[in-house]
Amino acid sequence: MFDGIFEAIEEWMRELLTGMVTSNLTEMFSDVNEKTGEIAAQVGQTPQGWNGSIFSLIQNLSNSVIVPIAGMIITFVLCYELISMLTEKNSMHEIDTWMFFKYFFKMWVAVYLVSNTFTIAMAVFDVGQHVVSAAGGAINAQTAINIDTMIEAMETAMESMEIGELVVLALETMLVSLCMKIMSVLITVLLYGRMIEIYLYTSVAPIPFATFSNREWGQVGNNYFRGLLALGFQGFFMMVCVGIYAVLVSTIQISDNMHSALFGVAAYTVILCFSLMKTSGLSKAVFNAH
Repeated sequence: MFDGIFEAIEEWMRELLTGMVTSNLTEMFSDVNEKTGEIAAQVGQTPQGWNGSIFSLIQNLSNSVIVPIAGMIITFVLCYELISMLTEKNSMHEIDTWMFFKYFFKMWVAVYLVSNTFTIAMAVFDVGQHVVSAAGGAINAQTAINIDTMIEAMETAMESMEIGELVVLALETMLVSLCMKIMSVLITVLLYGRMIEIYLYTSVAPIPFATFSNREWGQVGNNYFRGLLALGFQGFFMMVCVGIYAVLVSTIQISDNMHSALFGVAAYTVILCFSLMKTSGLSKAVFNAH
């Protein structure tokens, strides 16, 4: 009689622990799939497409607050350019018509750039979106973890486990699931932080664009434009990170060692999060932006 009771208790505990492990794994892998899919969706968004309300706010602030300051900078830069142009020609003794034609052309370019700042800045992100979308077409199909296959392999492996090992596995899945949730929050912070940085960066765009017409002050505008390119192409580096993550996860074999496979998925997700944090510095280094 006692043997039957113990067997029933053991079976009940086995079902309880197996259900706990399966639930934790399903939730964990679902979170991973959701976040990798979110990365692909978020980095492919342009500033106006990500949040139209924020974009309109930034554009209005830029036009009403920053453009007047950019106009003052253009005036200063053009005056400085005119004085430099006149004095460098043997103290105004070698003045010709071509000099003034070139000066008025620079003036027109300066005003045109400031007047169309947002159009030019968004064109950079449109190019970045095209690159990300092209990369996403090759990567998206491989990023998702096949949850059904993973769970099926886990359940098969758990059938041969003792109660003590199932308890350890349940505790491990709870710990790893908690860590994965923390990683998910960090990934969300990185994605939203990048978009907020883009909005902040573009909000003052007219000021550096106003310096392009001068050789000396133009370094401000050149560096700013390199920064725009870096932000635009950071999304491509993020997609490459997701692609690498997908390849690493696909090599995990559940049937060999369930414990190492479990922590392997967690380790690869930590690596993904760390790699995403490095994309900003890498993109700026590639475009020599600082």
